[in-house]
Amino acid sequence: MTPQAGLFLSAIAFVGLHFLLSHPLRASLVGRLGEKGFQGLYSVQALLTFGLMIYFYRAVGQEPPVWTAGEWVWAAAALVMWLGAILFVGSFLGNPALPGARLDRGKVPGGVFAITRHPMMWGFATWAAVHLAVIGTPKAMVFDGALIILAIAGSIGQDAKKQKLMGERFHEWAAQTAFVPFSRGVAWPGTTAFVGGTLLFLVATWLHPFPVGIWRWIG
Repeated sequence: MTPQAGLFLSAIAFVGLHFLLSHPLRASLVGRLGEKGFQGLYSVQALLTFGLMIYFYRAVGQEPPVWTAGEWVWAAAALVMWLGAILFVGSFLGNPALPGARLDRGKVPGGVFAITRHPMMWGFATWAAVHLAVIGTPKAMVFDGALIILAIAGSIGQDAKKQKLMGERFHEWAAQTAFVPFSRGVAWPGTTAFVGGTLLFLVATWLHPFPVGIWRWIG
């Protein structure tokens, strides 16, 4: 099997197993394994398939890019990645989608949830989109495309599942916040999310193998 085929198949497994375990197979597996056992299985398959994607992505080696990103693309990518980091950090603060969390009637979205009701998923999607925009290689299309598909389609599936389980409570929540970030207007993400996301953005880009983010133009 070629590295390209391995990357493609591992990407299919990464996305496909997430959807199978999150929806059609979830109930039966929870019944057999219990909630903690299911969460363990879900985490193991996610790490394994994502690890295979990384392995084959690297095994493909150098590829000529389909397009070359100009400086304006790098600048826009830095801003979008910064936003993604803020959304990601803020997603851990009062997220009703996290295990064990509740969505109480009358709860008003605040922080990053006033921007989008899926901040973690959009954080992943924006990071993947940024990576694809500046790299522009065929293998990046497969790798980042899988992440974008999982994040967006996963958010849609999550909405459908919560609508079914929570009914009016979820309808009230969804009516107050957007699916697409900022599509209902601009909102402040909260100081903790803003500061934490900014620090994550600065550290992650500084640790990158080659200069990205603001470090591309500093030093």
